[in-house]
Amino acid sequence: MRKYWHAPNKVLFLITCGLVVFGVIMIYNASAIMAERRFGDSTLFLKKQFLWATMGLFIMIAVSKIDYNLWQRLSPSILITAFFLLVGVLIFGKQISGARRWLRVGFLNFQPSELAKIAMIIYLARSLDKKRGKIKDFKVGVLPQLIVLGVFCVLILLEPDFGGAIILAGVGFIMFFMGGIKLLHFSYLGLGMIPFLFIFIIKAAYRKRRILSFLNPWADPQSKGYQIIQSLLAFGAGGLFGRGLGNSQQKLFHLPEPHTDFIFPIIGEEWGLLGTLIIIFVFIVFAWQGRKISLKAPNLFGCLLAAGITFLITFQAILNIAVVTACLPTKGLPLPFLSFGGSSLIFNLIGVGILLNISRQTKY
Repeated sequence: MRKYWHAPNKVLFLITCGLVVFGVIMIYNASAIMAERRFGDSTLFLKKQFLWATMGLFIMIAVSKIDYNLWQRLSPSILITAFFLLVGVLIFGKQISGARRWLRVGFLNFQPSELAKIAMIIYLARSLDKKRGKIKDFKVGVLPQLIVLGVFCVLILLEPDFGGAIILAGVGFIMFFMGGIKLLHFSYLGLGMIPFLFIFIIKAAYRKRRILSFLNPWADPQSKGYQIIQSLLAFGAGGLFGRGLGNSQQKLFHLPEPHTDFIFPIIGEEWGLLGTLIIIFVFIVFAWQGRKISLKAPNLFGCLLAAGITFLITFQAILNIAVVTACLPTKGLPLPFLSFGGSSLIFNLIGVGILLNISRQTKY
């Protein structure tokens, strides 16, 4: 098969590398003063992110050279590994801010839910490909995969990671839809999720408080509404063209953890509305290139795999931007390629590597 391969999608490769490099720059810019104050090393987060970015880009290039059909054969092993890691993090995981989402692997903190997202996409692409003739039969073509997806979502919810579970469920539903599920079944699945979402929200007091602060952040500006208010102030201060690189005021101990989930407001303050629109445009181009790869994939497995990975990354970007602009309640979701964090960055780059390999085998 290799003789039929051609050059990978260059646009996808370049915009991914560009986002990663820009992310490293912005993480250092947003964290330097805070890192110096807390840890005595202004380059602490820069060094960590640079290491992860370098490692991730090399892994992305290596994965782009592996025939994506291999992941179909490895799917059961990857899924089982992800399952045991999700169970393991609930037992042995490192607890940070009341959540157990990280396992210590050497000198790195590893987040099993990031592996679970990729594992689930590969599994669903494989299963829906194999059952393409039975997808209209709910019991045979949908229910088994739905049970597996539900188990993984519950394990992620137990960490607790509500945002991660929502992303995984959303990716699963999109892949079911693209796999050819009946619209009636698809509607039932969507409506069936509403009661579960309602229960999970009202059972946790902190989730209810987040909903209330989202509806009116100014009701508690010094506590629950503080972060989103500071985020909006950052966007407002940036104006059309921004204050300029390095001139953000909100990163100076006003906006909590500006190098992680709320890095987009810092971009807005320093680069202005124009800068944020460019970032959004780049993610739109990313989604468009992923769509092209999916539609031109050599087989249904490649089509579903490319669609799942593309939606995973763009859906996370949409949710992050929606949260920091007060369009959704506050939730800890990183902005792909730009927020500080190793697990998210590396597994997103693995996903891009798979996309690039599919693009090397697409039909002209």
